[in-house]
Amino acid sequence: MPRARARHILVESEKACSELKKKIEAGADFAALAKTHSKCPSGRSGGDLGSFGRGQMVPEFDSVVFTAELGKVQGPVKTQFGWHLIEVVERS
Repeated sequence: MPRARARHILVESEKACSELKKKIEAGADFAALAKTHSKCPSGRSGGDLGSFGRGQMVPEFDSVVFTAELGKVQGPVKTQFGWHLIEVVERS
């Protein structure tokens, strides 16, 4: 079964998500932004979600994690929880 490790930043609006993505693309630290902006408890650990299998996350999130280029920040991605920036750290 495929597994992935990812980190994310969860915010309430697409605008906030896009603004954070611009900061990351300009060199800001993903983990530091997750700690200060993410609404998910994983923000305390820089957005790290650990390792998980296909189907363990909501479909929109899962789809990105198991197809996106490693190390490239994806998003904004909308789910029932809000708007995400997602970085796939590894996949096996």
